[in-house]
Amino acid sequence: MRFRKGARLDPSQVEDRRGGGLALPGGGIAVGGGGLGLAGLVVYLLISLLANGGGVSGPLSNLDDRSIGTQAPSSALPAECRTAQDANTREDCRIVGYVNSIQAYWTGQFRSAGRTYTISKTVFFDGSTSTGCGMATSDVGPFYCPVDRLVYIDLGFFDELRSRFGATGGPAAQAYVLAHEYGHHVQDLLGGLGSGSGRQGASGRSVRTELQADCYAGVWARHATQTGYLTALGEADVADAMNAAAAVGDDRIQRETQGRIDRDTWTHGSSAERQRWFRTGYRTGRPSACDTSGSL
Repeated sequence: MRFRKGARLDPSQVEDRRGGGLALPGGGIAVGGGGLGLAGLVVYLLISLLANGGGVSGPLSNLDDRSIGTQAPSSALPAECRTAQDANTREDCRIVGYVNSIQAYWTGQFRSAGRTYTISKTVFFDGSTSTGCGMATSDVGPFYCPVDRLVYIDLGFFDELRSRFGATGGPAAQAYVLAHEYGHHVQDLLGGLGSGSGRQGASGRSVRTELQADCYAGVWARHATQTGYLTALGEADVADAMNAAAAVGDDRIQRETQGRIDRDTWTHGSSAERQRWFRTGYRTGRPSACDTSGSL
């Protein structure tokens, strides 16, 4: 998954807070995570916050052979992430490029439907940071906060996804994670990200919301080349994203962290479901195909 020669990045869509981590007060974490970057009990404590209307939606999957988190903290993205070459050689610049491409697609899609897409920044942080949904630490994993309408990610998550969850983790997996989170932003803009009550577990509202975000990620992937940022996706790229989706299925995480599967506590869907809905979005290329309301 490469950036097209001549593509120009817009780093203004990313806020870089790396190197400025905040110490958590004694009250602990006040924001729900998605389950991608979490392990063991922490995974499910955070997941349960989301399932009970915590208001923050969680991650998907990606990574690369080099850990982004090992790069020196930098707030110079405007100067360092400008070209396709930057995106093809630096991990943080690559994420900037994905954010640009994803939002270029949704801007056009909303316009064609007579709506206005509102740009949402992605916040890079390490350690912990303050969000509209409360304090967040790296343990939460990537998430979207509907209060301030920002996407948050500690880029070190990509290495953890590979090392802890066993995903193959190429660039397309990284793109999938970002596209999933922006899927939540799309849901928010369309009024479909409410935290109201609803049936929980494998057939509950949280799972339907997360699977729809997976489908939206697939829709973007189908049109990624048309945004002008990326060269054509190949079968290996799709397989990379699908592998990441499987790595963070509720059933797989539960089996590996607690040795049993409890469908009543699911918040994101099974590995097979997450793959199926990403594939649905990619195959059809239509957001209208992502109606998960009656699918479980």
